[in-house]
Amino acid sequence: MAINVNTVYKTVLLILNKEERGYVTPDEFNKIAAQVQLETFEQYGEDLNQQLRIPQTDTDYADRVAAIDEHLSIFKTSGPAAYVAAAAPTPAHFTLPTTDVFNNTVELYRLGVVNYKEQVELQRLQRMDFYNIQKSPLTKSTETFPTYLLENERLFVKPDTIINNINCDFLRKPIDPRWGYSIGTVGQYVYDPTVYGPLLLNTGTGTLTSSISTNPTDKNPVTTTGVVQSGTSGIGVGLTVSITTIGAAAAATVTDVSITSAGTGYASTDTVTFSGASFGGGVGGNLEITLQDSNFNSNSTYGSTQIELDVSEQTSFILKTLFYFGVVVKDPQIIQVAASQIQQEENNSKR
Repeated sequence: MAINVNTVYKTVLLILNKEERGYVTPDEFNKIAAQVQLETFEQYGEDLNQQLRIPQTDTDYADRVAAIDEHLSIFKTSGPAAYVAAAAPTPAHFTLPTTDVFNNTVELYRLGVVNYKEQVELQRLQRMDFYNIQKSPLTKSTETFPTYLLENERLFVKPDTIINNINCDFLRKPIDPRWGYSIGTVGQYVYDPTVYGPLLLNTGTGTLTSSISTNPTDKNPVTTTGVVQSGTSGIGVGLTVSITTIGAAAAATVTDVSITSAGTGYASTDTVTFSGASFGGGVGGNLEITLQDSNFNSNSTYGSTQIELDVSEQTSFILKTLFYFGVVVKDPQIIQVAASQIQQEENNSKR
């Protein structure tokens, strides 16, 4: 279970406020959180190496090696290596995976087992051994006992007859945390819990208002929710909005378009049409929206990404984040108290 980025950010803000250390903007927090997450992730390997040298208990929940391996399991995955034919001066090779088994784009952090047809493990060799063993018929690589050389993020595989079906197990790099937000009515940062996606439209109040390209003027003053697009110049589907019209009866104009469901497949410059029969009393012309770069997560502050570390790391994560902001907390119980206070404030705000 991942660490809630909103809980961490609010806890950090609360402690900084009590320590009178100023305010941390979401952008500053996101940069520090990414660094702290990466440091914690990299420490797992060192901790595992140290624990493997120590006798372990096999009691449930007390095995430290199993606990560290469980933390690493979040980042364990596999993916195919792509074959690249020889093109002078570069010999034939395989490129390291850029997608995992679920076709998600990932960044490889550390290579594990390389296998052929998911049946035969390739032996990793250094350059001298990789070429020298090919000189003898008794030791040269075969499809039953293949070998590989890893250099410059390329896999050089022997024998040369292997040109496909190479798969890699690896640890992927953690995705950077992101505390997404919109700007409230009085200039405050409002947390956006929507899962970040660079190609996703921003969900929330007024997210498409500035992108209106054709605004009908013969509507009634009313807010209509659940309005689904009637057409688009692109391939996007599923966009659902709330439309508010203000003005005199039969002469109101659209003043707010808020996305309630972002749909998928949209791109900048797409024109999306909402039938006049579906909002503002059901009369008058259509509403047209021309999407802009700023309507998407990748070009805005909308959309959040949770901290991918195990939830048991939350207290340590907050302490390390505070350290980067110049605050040293010697008693971890302060974190628990602060988190409890934040939860209470959130509960009160919902009543």
